[in-house]
Amino acid sequence: MRIHCLQHLKNDTLGNIGTWIDKKGYKLTKTLLYEDDFFPAFEEFDLLLIMGGTMSVYQEDEYPWLKPEKGFVRKTIESGKPVLGSCFGAQMIAEVLGGKVTKNKYKEIGWHTVRSIEGKIEQSSSEARASNLPACMFPEFTGFMWHGDTFEIPAGAVKLFESEACPNQGFIHNGKVLGLQFHPEANRQWVRNLIRDSGHDLVQGKYIQSEKEILGKESFFDSSENMAFSLMAWFEEKCK
Repeated sequence: MRIHCLQHLKNDTLGNIGTWIDKKGYKLTKTLLYEDDFFPAFEEFDLLLIMGGTMSVYQEDEYPWLKPEKGFVRKTIESGKPVLGSCFGAQMIAEVLGGKVTKNKYKEIGWHTVRSIEGKIEQSSSEARASNLPACMFPEFTGFMWHGDTFEIPAGAVKLFESEACPNQGFIHNGKVLGLQFHPEANRQWVRNLIRDSGHDLVQGKYIQSEKEILGKESFFDSSENMAFSLMAWFEEKCK
């Protein structure tokens, strides 16, 4: 499997997702948006990853590379390729598909409970059921968050997850385009890098945890790895 990644932060290690790719020995290529705007031809990759970022998708004046990136993501989705977006990446997918991205009522930082809404999906519109992911696989879990924006569920997509602070935590479109507000890639080093670069966000807040709280949850790091590996295995099947 050939995987291409859109990376927005210099110190993004891809965390658990990078570990899974290394274990599998799959080819990984990257577009480093903070350095260049090179995008590969669609026949050169099988799966697109859109990673997180400290910017917002609506800041095109501040980040001129956003517009060509959105065009590339839109064409990738139209080509029928599988796509995974986390946090900023999910917000980009949502906007490209016609959903609005706005400030969330609360900033959500740290480990927070995420619930599947599988039970609320009507049988007549059960794309999520047919896909075998992700709501069926993860009925309730603790996901790692670091965001202040949120997305609308785009028309034609199916909502999958919600949390107390953020009603829209994930969606699936066309059975193979997955947007997740949380970070399945979050392992200990990935989180340490984020705290080092964005620790100024760790202020008092209803849904903002301290550095000590975040790094002290060993079992959550283990479950985050398990989730990431399960997600990537699902995409592996989609790419066969």
